[in-house]
Amino acid sequence: MMRSSTYQRLQQTKRSRLFIFSSRRLLPTSSQHPIRQYHATETRDAGVLPVTASGPPPSAPTASVLQSSERIERRKRQADILQRGRQLKSSHDSKSSSPLKKKFWSDVHVKEADDGYNIMLDARPLRKPNKSILRVPPSKPDLAHAIALEWDLLESAQQGLKNHNIPITSITSRASDILEEDLEGESKTREAIVETVMRYFDTDTLLCWAPERSVEDETSLDQPSERTESLRQNQIREARTIISYLTSRIWPGVEIQPVLESNSILPTPQPEATRTIVQGWVSGLPPYELAALERGVLACKSLLIAVRLIVEWSEEFRDLHTSDKELFGVEEAASASSLEVSWQTGMWGEVEDTHDVDKEDMRRQLGSVVLLVSGHKA
Repeated sequence: MMRSSTYQRLQQTKRSRLFIFSSRRLLPTSSQHPIRQYHATETRDAGVLPVTASGPPPSAPTASVLQSSERIERRKRQADILQRGRQLKSSHDSKSSSPLKKKFWSDVHVKEADDGYNIMLDARPLRKPNKSILRVPPSKPDLAHAIALEWDLLESAQQGLKNHNIPITSITSRASDILEEDLEGESKTREAIVETVMRYFDTDTLLCWAPERSVEDETSLDQPSERTESLRQNQIREARTIISYLTSRIWPGVEIQPVLESNSILPTPQPEATRTIVQGWVSGLPPYELAALERGVLACKSLLIAVRLIVEWSEEFRDLHTSDKELFGVEEAASASSLEVSWQTGMWGEVEDTHDVDKEDMRRQLGSVVLLVSGHKA
C-alpha cells in the first residue's frame, strides 16, 4: 500500500511538469486533461488594415557607391554654397550698420559761445542722449578740449555709444542733466545720487581695516622682512590723514568711526549726527561736483576719498586750497582706495590683464573727476 501511494505521487509530478504555458492559456500534453484558462481576458482576433498603396513595393535601400572624385566635387559644391551664404550675410550687415562702423566726421574742434563751449564734429555740435546740445561752462576750457580730444581719437561712431569709451563726455553729460533739472525745479537725479553715495559711506573702503592679528601675522606670511608696518597700521595711517583734513576743513567737529571692529566682519554704522551732516553737505553740492562725486565714489568705493579729491581740485572750493602742502591727486586717491590690493600684489604678484587693467581704469575714472571739477572761476 505504501509503495502504491508513492508511485501515484511520482506519476502526478511527472504529468504536472509536462504542461506547456502559452501567453493566453495553460495547455496540457494530453487531450484527456481539461483546458484551464490562464486569465479571464476576452479573446479577440487581430484586425488587419486594408492596403491603400498601389503598385509594387519599393525596393530595399542600398548604399550608394561614390567614387573619390564624386565625393570631392560634392564637398566643393557644399563649400561654395556656404561661402556664398557668408558673403550675403556680411554684405547685409555692412549695409545695415555701415553708418556706425565709420566716423561721420573728419574734424573735431571747440567752438566758444556766449554760454560756454560747444564741441563741434565738423559743423555739427555734439549732443547728449536726449538730443540737446552738450555745453561746457565758460570756466572749464580744459574740459571742453578734453572732450574734443576724446572724440577725435574714436575710430567709429559706434564706439561713441559706449560710456567706457568716452568717460569724460559721459560724466559731463551727467552733470549737465543735473544742472537742467535744478533749473526746472526737479531733484530726481540729485536725490538718487545722494542715496547711492550714502550707502557707500556705511562700508567705506577707507574705514575698513584689517584685523589686528591674523594667522598670516602669526606665521609672518604678510610681514616680509623689508616691511616695517603691518597692513592695518598702513590703513590707519592713510585714513587718519584724510579724516583729519575732512573733519577740520569740510565737516568741523564731525566724528568718523572705523566701519569694522578689530575682530569683526559686521560693519558698524556711523553716528546719526555724522550721517545727517554728511548727507546735507552732499545734497547741497553744485551739479558738476555732485556728478564728480558719484563717479569718484563708484571708482574708489569710498565717499571720503572722493570728497577729499573733489575738494582739492574743485573751483567751487578754491578757498580751501593750500599751496604749502602736497596736492591730493589721482595717484594719491587711487593708492588710498587700493591699499589692501597693493599689499597683496606686492607680496604675491599681479595677475596679468586683471590687476594692471583695474589700476589703469581707476586712474582714468578719477582723472575724469579732476577734469570735471577743475576750472578758472572768477
